[in-house]
Amino acid sequence: MQVTRRQFFKVCAGGLGASSMAMLGFSPNDALAEVREFKLQRTTETRNTCPYCSVGCGILIYSLGDKAKNVHGKVIHIEGDSDHPVNRGTLCPKGAGLLDFVQSPSRLKYPEYRAAGSKEWTRISWDDAFTRIAKLMKEDRDKNFIARNKNGATVNRWLTTGFLAASASSNESGYLTHKVVRSLGMLSFDNQARV
Repeated sequence: MQVTRRQFFKVCAGGLGASSMAMLGFSPNDALAEVREFKLQRTTETRNTCPYCSVGCGILIYSLGDKAKNVHGKVIHIEGDSDHPVNRGTLCPKGAGLLDFVQSPSRLKYPEYRAAGSKEWTRISWDDAFTRIAKLMKEDRDKNFIARNKNGATVNRWLTTGFLAASASSNESGYLTHKVVRSLGMLSFDNQARV
């Protein structure tokens, strides 16, 4: 098919005219009636704290799901909480990448146990994990608890076990954690926020 220069300019002018008419509002009614849906419109918003460091920035987690029993929601967006007094909506690069952290296929979601001398990790239930931790803590505390020092003064110390707490917790949970740890007699207690 041979197109002359004059025909080429006619086709281009016609296309330009049609697109200009569309820009001026002369487009089909169906195209005008379509409204784009906001991506977070049907999501559930959950406020939380960033898990990375001791700053404790507030985040908003948006998930899709109908909240029915046995249905797990899917996190689709995470952003900084503009109402949070610590970060006022801003996030560092780690906090900004939280969505990748949540959806990572290599993320550990269940407790695992490796027996002494074994090379294999086996998945256990949360009840088994908590029971094992409580049992081992009780055994160690019963064996190493110091009620009185050499002078006979009451000290109630447990020096062989320590506790590392998460600083991304609320003040209330940090206070309760501190009370539980100290009431057990532990002296080795640390937190990124240094509570």
